[in-house]
Amino acid sequence: MAEENDNSQEKTEEPTPRRLEKAKEEGQTARSKELATMAVLLAGAGGLLIFGTSLGASIESIMRDSFVIERSAIFDTRHMSVQLILAAKEAAWALSPILVMLLIAAIAGSIGIGGLLFSAKAIAPKFNRMDPIKGLGRMFSMRSLIELVKAIAKVGLVMAVAILILNLRTEDLLAIAEEPTVPAMEHVLWTLGWSFFFLSCATIAIAAIDVPFQIYDHQKKLRMTKQEVKDEYKDTEGKPEVKGKIRQLQREMAQRRMMQDVPKADVVITNPTHYAVALKYDQKTMGAPVVVAKGADEVAFKIMEIARENKVEVLRTPPLTRAVYHNTDIGEEIPDGLYMAIAQVLAYVFQLRQFRKGRGPKPGMPDFPIPPDMRRDI
Repeated sequence: MAEENDNSQEKTEEPTPRRLEKAKEEGQTARSKELATMAVLLAGAGGLLIFGTSLGASIESIMRDSFVIERSAIFDTRHMSVQLILAAKEAAWALSPILVMLLIAAIAGSIGIGGLLFSAKAIAPKFNRMDPIKGLGRMFSMRSLIELVKAIAKVGLVMAVAILILNLRTEDLLAIAEEPTVPAMEHVLWTLGWSFFFLSCATIAIAAIDVPFQIYDHQKKLRMTKQEVKDEYKDTEGKPEVKGKIRQLQREMAQRRMMQDVPKADVVITNPTHYAVALKYDQKTMGAPVVVAKGADEVAFKIMEIARENKVEVLRTPPLTRAVYHNTDIGEEIPDGLYMAIAQVLAYVFQLRQFRKGRGPKPGMPDFPIPPDMRRDI
């Protein structure tokens, strides 16, 4: 039932970062064949225009050397193979700049919108694609119809540009017939090169439409239902009940560590029914007294119990206890505004210990000064 409900939900949510990452791992990313085609055609046309002159000279040299044989080489059986190797080297050297441009363009066009990606899952064989019934379904799907419309539009656009170029070049092409042979050939090649370049520029319009469509289509395919988003959050962040249990265990561990520090405290001040704060001060290592433990309700009673068991002085100072509890965290020094009050507490504890040893009179409980902005009524 749950699966049926999930399938019936509309995929209205944008893909999460985890979903996008998982799609990349599986080799699913936005790609535009039209962008790659545009890049290769423009690189080829540009390469021919830039390196066409040197390429033509190399071809002329290869043809001349191949069809002119010296008399001494006629009876040399190795001459043809050597000549073939030399011609191949010269042709490769002449074509190399254009081939490099085509290689760079092919790579740049392929990774232009999806980035460089290698996925073993993407190249793994998928036997479910060999199902003829599913294959027929893909052939007559909406996506195939869109691809057919795109192909017709591309052919129509290219044909329109080709006709426009021919109309603009008609007089120029007719004038070639009146030129000498060599200049005419150069003129034809130059005209064909620029015509091919302008024809390739038509693919810019095709790519400009296809790239946004491919990005949109890729995002649409990765959209998620609300339930999928919730399930992914549970998988990545953990279920709420598990996280709550972890937080509870962390609090219990922190309380145990805190309770271990209570016997090391110099004094515990309390608001007996609500709060307890354990303070420690070492003149050699501390700039000010530090809160080593604090708690409310049951934790406060536990702090007071441990303090009494370890003969740590417990003083009832409700206003001061509330001020320290609400303005200081465990492990922090007390705020500047409470220095005087805590100094009086420590002095009172010292005098009380001296009195119990018979070394002085019984001290009176002082009135601890608390700044108005640090007072808490509850």
